[in-house]
Amino acid sequence: MTARLRLRRAYDPPAESDGTRVLVDRLWPRGLAKARAKIDLWLREIAPSDELRRAFGHDPAHWEAFCRFYRRELAENPEPVERLAELCRAGTVTLLFAAHDTEHNNAVVLRDMLEHRLRGKS
Repeated sequence: MTARLRLRRAYDPPAESDGTRVLVDRLWPRGLAKARAKIDLWLREIAPSDELRRAFGHDPAHWEAFCRFYRRELAENPEPVERLAELCRAGTVTLLFAAHDTEHNNAVVLRDMLEHRLRGKS
């Protein structure tokens, strides 16, 4: 399933292999022109709450707690998660995020959760 679900910074140039490009941040990436971004879908409602985002502050020391609370938020808001899962079943999906840290951000948690969900339904 990993070949069909990818992560990429929203600032990186789009690639033909990206498939459906989905922005999973609550805020539009600063300084990124919509025309240049080539985003197919912006799922703001799947992003962490403002409170959780501020509490995490992109500090790796808070990563484990962030993951736990974000997974809880996703479980309480299943519609956008199912929408993403359906897109993944249909073809390649690239989750786009603005964070500089490519290992500690909401798209990583989302990818891992989706991969687990899709493996369970395969």
